[in-house]
Amino acid sequence: MTEKHVIAVDLGASSGRVMDVAFNGQRITLTEAHRFPNIPVQTPNKLYWDVLRLWHEITVGIDKVASAESIGVDTWGVDFALIDNTGELLSNPVHYRDPRNEGMMEWVFDKMPRREVFERTGIQFMQINGLFQLASLLRDGSPLLDHADTMLPMADLFNYWLTGSKTAEFTVATTLQMVNPATNDWDKDILNAVGIPTGILPQIVQPGTKIGSYKGIDVVAPSCHDTGSAVVAVPTTTENYAYLSSGTWSLLGLEIKDAILTDEAYEANVTNEGGYANTYRLLKNIMGLWVVDQCRSTWASSGDDYTFEQLTEMVQSANQFKAFIDPDDVSFLAPGDMPSRVIDYCKRTNQTIPETHAEIMAVVYTSLAYTYRYVLEQLISVSGQTVDRLHIIGGGSKNGLLNQMTANALGRTVIAGPAEATATGNAIVQLISMGELADVAEARTMLSQSMDTVTYEPQNTDAWNDNYDRFKALLA
Repeated sequence: MTEKHVIAVDLGASSGRVMDVAFNGQRITLTEAHRFPNIPVQTPNKLYWDVLRLWHEITVGIDKVASAESIGVDTWGVDFALIDNTGELLSNPVHYRDPRNEGMMEWVFDKMPRREVFERTGIQFMQINGLFQLASLLRDGSPLLDHADTMLPMADLFNYWLTGSKTAEFTVATTLQMVNPATNDWDKDILNAVGIPTGILPQIVQPGTKIGSYKGIDVVAPSCHDTGSAVVAVPTTTENYAYLSSGTWSLLGLEIKDAILTDEAYEANVTNEGGYANTYRLLKNIMGLWVVDQCRSTWASSGDDYTFEQLTEMVQSANQFKAFIDPDDVSFLAPGDMPSRVIDYCKRTNQTIPETHAEIMAVVYTSLAYTYRYVLEQLISVSGQTVDRLHIIGGGSKNGLLNQMTANALGRTVIAGPAEATATGNAIVQLISMGELADVAEARTMLSQSMDTVTYEPQNTDAWNDNYDRFKALLA
């Protein structure tokens, strides 16, 4: 067949890429056309995304691709932009790590009970969710909502600038915690209870929808949430699997047909994010390699500029069971001196204090592996689904030591790769919409036969099992 080319625009929390993706009928090949940093801007009062710079870099990257039949954009979730009635951006979108979100969950629950919010959305409670960010505008007396004509999730802001189409793609819209899984549409009862104007909500479209064109190239909404795209690219050959999209955030989950809104799901604080082809992603967000990255950044500012290879060697040389942290503790959310926060956490939980950089790294790595086990056990209990293996995808799939530690902690086989899962899944949805692939099942079979992966079998499981209860006690 004639080789087909599509463009996958993939924006992560720290960098963006424009990928030229070729498909020859048997294999997908990715070529990086343009890479650029995604650097937030801190003003005296707010932490913002620099969306104008991102837009510039996206267009530069698209122009570097010689030819393509379609373009798809994926981004992180939970954040949004507000457009006025002339079609212009009202304000730079605020970063989800901005302190304005503090205390917002309780403020919203005074308007609608927490359990009802979960019943209506199925989404994990995190203060960074779009619902709480929008509510903060009301609490703080911001005039933005008075002047807003349309609210767009982050990916859909760039889709709008590409095409003029004011739509919200389903998978990224669900991360705002404002979409009802019974209707797959906005839950206006929540918004009315909180006081958010419902007239600003755009039409929700399903992944794979053609929404317009840019310079004569079709623009297709893939799974616009980056994890939604990454899950499409899991090279699984069995239904009995879990996935871990590993990067700044770790997103561990199962692919299910219907959202699970039971009391057990509510108590476990799991999320039901929209997926491709009428599926849901039953998962949990975990503070992933963010903690590692911030430790490395802190040490670099003091003159100890470790490579990731050196960090790995440090972990291997240290006692991996000396102490643990809960990576999702709120103290680890904001940027800053993460090594000191790890030490402070161990002090206030009456654990042995890590004394060296190596011991701090060992605490973080082991705690991540144990968190993956803890969350997977919750997901299995909530869903009743059997899990034989874990597929690790995304940039973190290249972290061989953490992959092995995860296999050890889970006592299950771990298959790592592809690292470029998000861009791959983005492209797959475009190729399906073009008729080049029949469906996700065909795509995954193709990936399992053509993508390079690494398999990790559990090791030293007795020691990992013996120390697990100590870790779980921190989460009680």
